[in-house]
Amino acid sequence: METAALMREMIDYFAGDPRRIQHFTKVYEYARLIGLLEGLDAKTQFTLETAAIVHDIGIRTGEEKYGRNDGKIQEELGPEEAKKMLEHLGYDTDTIQRVCYLVGHHHTYHTMDGMDYQILVEADFLVNLYEDESPRTAIETALERIFRTKSGTDICRSMFGIGAD
Repeated sequence: METAALMREMIDYFAGDPRRIQHFTKVYEYARLIGLLEGLDAKTQFTLETAAIVHDIGIRTGEEKYGRNDGKIQEELGPEEAKKMLEHLGYDTDTIQRVCYLVGHHHTYHTMDGMDYQILVEADFLVNLYEDESPRTAIETALERIFRTKSGTDICRSMFGIGAD
C-alpha cells in the first residue's frame, strides 16, 4: 500500500489549516528519513510512515469537542479518527491497530516500545522544537531525555548546531 492516498486524505482532513498540514508532512519526512537510516524492516517502516501522517489527527476533534488540542486530548481522540480513515482507505488490521496505538501514545515518553514509536516521537520533537522556537536548553534536554536513535540524535544536533559531548 502507498502512503500518498493517506497523505492526500489528511490534507483534505485539515483543509484550510496549512499550519497543521505543514506539521504532519514534516513529521512524516523526518520519520521516514530516520527509519530508513536506522534500517527498519519494510513493515515497521510502513507503519511508522503511516503513523507519522496521522499522528495529530485528534487535534481537530479536540478543538471541535473541547476547544483544546493538548497532547492528552490528541491521544484520547486520535486513535478513533485514525482508525476510521485507515479503514476507509483499506489498510490491514495489524497496521491499523499499531498505528492507533502510536497515535494514542505519541505524547507519552516513558513507555516507548518499538523503533516505530521511538522514531515517531523523535520526528515530532524535531519539528516541534523548531516550530515552537524552543530555546537551546529545551533542545539539549530533549536530546538527553528523548532521542535514542543515532540518526535522530545526529539530525537534531546538526539542525540546531549542538555539538556532540
